[in-house]
Amino acid sequence: MAYVEEHESIAARTAGRTEDMLTAVVNRYIGANPKLPPVYRVFNRGGFLRDAEYRYDMNLAEKFGELEDGLFVYAWAKLWAEQEGEQPLRISCYGPVRAFVNDAWVFQSNQRDDVLPDQTAEFKAPLRRGWNHVVLEFTSAATGCGGRFGTGLIKAAPLHFLAPTKEREGQEGWVYSEPQAVRWYGLKPAEAELSGGEPMGAPGREAFRIESLAQESGAPVRWLPDRTWDAEAVQRGRFARVIGGETEPGKLAFAWAKLENRGAAPAEVTLKGRLAGHTALYLGGRLVYEPPAEGGGSGEIAVVLQVPAGSHDFVVRGQSEGEGAPWGFDFEPVSGPEEVRWVQPSPVLGMGEDPWLYLGPFDRETEPSVSEVPVMETLFGEGEERVYWRVDQPRGWVRPYLENPLFGRWNYPLGVTLYGILQTGKELGRADYIDYAADHIGQCTRLGEYSEWDAQQYGGPGTNHQLALIDSLDDCGSFGATMLRVLRERELPGGRWAADRIAEYITREQDRLPNGMLYRRRGHSQLMHGTVWCDDLYMSTPFLCRYYELTGDEDYLTDAANQFLRYKELLFMPERRIMHHVYNLRFGKPNTVPWGRGNGWVLFSLTELLETMPEGHAKRGEILSFYRELCSGYLALQDENGLWHQVLTDPQSYPEASCTSMFIYAFARGVRFGWLTDPAPYVQAVRRGFDGLTRTCIDKRGNVYGVCRGSGYSYSALYYKERLSWLLNDTHGIGIVLLAGIETLRLQAHLASGTQPAAAAGSFRDRGGVGLSRASFA
Repeated sequence: MAYVEEHESIAARTAGRTEDMLTAVVNRYIGANPKLPPVYRVFNRGGFLRDAEYRYDMNLAEKFGELEDGLFVYAWAKLWAEQEGEQPLRISCYGPVRAFVNDAWVFQSNQRDDVLPDQTAEFKAPLRRGWNHVVLEFTSAATGCGGRFGTGLIKAAPLHFLAPTKEREGQEGWVYSEPQAVRWYGLKPAEAELSGGEPMGAPGREAFRIESLAQESGAPVRWLPDRTWDAEAVQRGRFARVIGGETEPGKLAFAWAKLENRGAAPAEVTLKGRLAGHTALYLGGRLVYEPPAEGGGSGEIAVVLQVPAGSHDFVVRGQSEGEGAPWGFDFEPVSGPEEVRWVQPSPVLGMGEDPWLYLGPFDRETEPSVSEVPVMETLFGEGEERVYWRVDQPRGWVRPYLENPLFGRWNYPLGVTLYGILQTGKELGRADYIDYAADHIGQCTRLGEYSEWDAQQYGGPGTNHQLALIDSLDDCGSFGATMLRVLRERELPGGRWAADRIAEYITREQDRLPNGMLYRRRGHSQLMHGTVWCDDLYMSTPFLCRYYELTGDEDYLTDAANQFLRYKELLFMPERRIMHHVYNLRFGKPNTVPWGRGNGWVLFSLTELLETMPEGHAKRGEILSFYRELCSGYLALQDENGLWHQVLTDPQSYPEASCTSMFIYAFARGVRFGWLTDPAPYVQAVRRGFDGLTRTCIDKRGNVYGVCRGSGYSYSALYYKERLSWLLNDTHGIGIVLLAGIETLRLQAHLASGTQPAAAAGSFRDRGGVGLSRASFA
């Protein structure tokens, strides 16, 4: 089976130049996934928080107190879809619930759902391309009112919804109504009435449309949470209402905006306004106003400023005079050339017209310096007093959200994808590829500590959800291993913090059997409970090897070696010399299916361990023997086109690109490093495999075909063969295809040189490409 016509294949167009294949695959991927930062949005903390499963907890009984039975409360948000399709959603009900998408009725709870709030109902919502409006109708009952609602794909698609009204445009979260006596949507979707008003969609009238309520001002319904301050709060001053009016004397806060001069030359402007509290002003980090030592800091000011062309940070530092005292500032429009104006200091959606961000409160001992303030990617303060940016809205906080499909995302398939791009950059001398991989990882690590804090504050973080809420090896090991590769040669802000956090999780938090073997005791799916997956050798041991290199602590390396030996006891098929995919502890036996990619992960990870393990390590002999056994088993299963299959022992299952690539990679390394005692058949297997891969699985545009999608497991081979289909350009396969090409190139160079096997164990250099030194770990 060929996925591409031979004349359309990358092999036909590159005439055997592996370098061109590598370039085509990386360029296609980078072109489809440009470097884009997170999106910063306002979140009203008076709304609904998400839990660790990324479901919004909409407990209306807590919001309103005891409700009369039979009232209706409506929650409304919108969701963007790149294309038409179905979105899996999940809900647990505190009482009766109906769901509408784009005014179409898509779900209704049953009597079981209504009284079992710990149960979860799942449904698929049809989405159109563009904005989709989601309305939940909650009916109050003796059991409660509301529900926990959100994504049906917790790890893969941690959805966040956006506020739907014009006044809250760009904000994350939901709006919800006050209790209503009359349903908006009737028993049929076209029948609707709005409480307190004329029927809006009753039979014979125009159907009710939720978007008719998108303008809050003048609407016949009051949307919550509140978005405007009351008169008393306005009088207290900006810092007092945003940071806290009960703040004790001496507490400090900051506000940050930019003063932009759009002209071609410096401009002189006069800044007029009123200050309350001891307040200092800074333009471009330079103090431009400080209150007199006598007389306090409150009062009118007029400050003449020289504003160079361009955009400049303007920071206000305010000190509270005590509980109840006004605290803040108000500036008039800038007096001077019209080219000079106030602008937001960084793009934050949902702020409205006010350009200021606010930070605090701080003690003198913990306050940041003025030069440290104008940053969006860090927390401020220490310990329990850490804070982040706010806006001048009731309970309005700024939060970053990752809205890119792939760039800046942290997950295990992207760990190997970025490893492939990184190593391709080294092999071809392409600094832009290295920068792309490092920038992707750096975007994650810079927000690492923030994301953990965000999860503590709001339940489900807007970015880095798998790092912030680690509960499995999938969440950390693969991506962390590639991160440690990058840390060898450049600084990654937050990188060492993330590495230590992952090591802590794997060694002290991840579930283990009494013999120390890593296993899955729990998980979001019951399918995972009490299982051992051969995949998890890749999710753990490469990271342990690289963390050993980072720290010099051999316990991590020994742990990695022991994992292979323990997994062999449960999953090895001695008659075939290959691996079962999963062992289920409840059944006390393996699933009998040798899934291609699962086996590939095992052999791939063994080479990472052998490359790192010193020759004199006590476990090296056993590990090397295991590697050779597996290689002989996989060698026997290569098909006539050079490929390996989805079910390794079933040639009628589809040829699978990712496992083929991993066997090529591992065989080539075994020959180069001298791990294989009879290298000749493995050299031929690499050549045949890479030829088959580039002729049948990669087209001339760099698209990669035949990569199995993310898997569950089954005790039936038919699940893998028929239900576990392949995807185009799936990230489980792109990186390992690149690594197979790199190792093929290195093997060719090795054979052409006629040299002895390359040194591997204990080395801190990548063979080929750019060298890495131990010193860069400092």
